[in-house]
Amino acid sequence: MSGTALIGLDWGTTSARAYRIDASGAVTHERSAPLGILQVRDRTFAPALAGLLGDWSELHVPRLACGMIGSRQGWIEAPYCDTPASLDALGAGIKMVPREDLGIVPGVRTRDADGMPDLMRGEETQILGAVDAHAARVYAVLPGTHSKWARVEHGRLAAFMTFMTGEIYAALIEHTIIGRMAETRPQTAFDAANFERGVARGSSGGSVLHDAFGARTLALLGELPGRGVADWLSGLLIGSEIAAARRFAPDMRSVTIIANAELTRRYATACAQARVDPVMAPAHAAARGLWRLAKHTGRI
Repeated sequence: MSGTALIGLDWGTTSARAYRIDASGAVTHERSAPLGILQVRDRTFAPALAGLLGDWSELHVPRLACGMIGSRQGWIEAPYCDTPASLDALGAGIKMVPREDLGIVPGVRTRDADGMPDLMRGEETQILGAVDAHAARVYAVLPGTHSKWARVEHGRLAAFMTFMTGEIYAALIEHTIIGRMAETRPQTAFDAANFERGVARGSSGGSVLHDAFGARTLALLGELPGRGVADWLSGLLIGSEIAAARRFAPDMRSVTIIANAELTRRYATACAQARVDPVMAPAHAAARGLWRLAKHTGRI
């Protein structure tokens, strides 16, 4: 196992992922397990880490983690940094777990123009690993349960906004009458045409609370097939999200998408439809960000 310079951990709410990273920042091996902070009973994080790492525990290299493991419900709290958050600020905010050779990266907090606070934890490290550190201004989106849109300036996380798109979608499909209209079996193919119809409606500036009912009325009137309901609703919510993100970033011409393949496809389609050029983030963004922080703080 020689050649490993850092063990990086992306440790979230439901799962944990470990990376072996060499001196150039390349991921050579990775492991994952359903050991998110909500799955670890009685805060027994040390045994959970040992189980995740296995024989990697024998490696005498630095360990650096990001994500919800640094929250109040995690192993040890790494308090939030304020925007604009630089490498220096994030590095200074790293907290060491007592009696463990493990550093935890802080999250980041910001406020909008009206003073409403917003938070991220874990995404800041993915952004570090995905965007050009020397660019004057870059926009990034991290789709998911709570989607994040961020503005990065000269390598500093300057501002961001959170949208509960994924969680609202799941709630509507699983817990409202709309879900009864949708064919959501795993074998149901992605309905690109109806997804794009939903994006167009969501981008139009209407009320998403009104428009969401269209998933039911269109289906009842035979204007939307059951197999297309879920994708139409997904498009509606993502389109509404992108419209709001355009107000957050009126100068945005392109956006780096940091996501898995399925979400990347959806957001790339929706962004292109909104005339925002989608840029695909490199693989292992969290690991790359952890390596950058380790380098910056002299750990490797």
